[in-house]
Amino acid sequence: MSSLIHQRCFHHSAREAVARCPECRHFYCRECITEHDDRVICSACLKKLTVPSHAPRHSFAWMFPAVQMSAGLCIIWLFFYFLGAMLLSIPSRYHEGTVWMEKWFSTR
Repeated sequence: MSSLIHQRCFHHSAREAVARCPECRHFYCRECITEHDDRVICSACLKKLTVPSHAPRHSFAWMFPAVQMSAGLCIIWLFFYFLGAMLLSIPSRYHEGTVWMEKWFSTR
């Protein structure tokens, strides 16, 4: 292995190397090298480490939001249906004001 003093940057051949990337094993200058998680690494290897891996999507993943939306619409529709049925069950005499004139507890 050659000494670090005699090495040049992988990207900038005019600059002397200050560190070696443990991932790709190339030498880099101060501008090209960075510290990440308490270790020195080059920017290209850092990009590889930080890019999230794309998890394979399930074939029916698009159906979940559609099922949620249709279930929500059904619940809303049922709520207003039963609210309307309850309002229709109120006797018309209640709105006329005559329901209060009846004797509910009359003794005969």
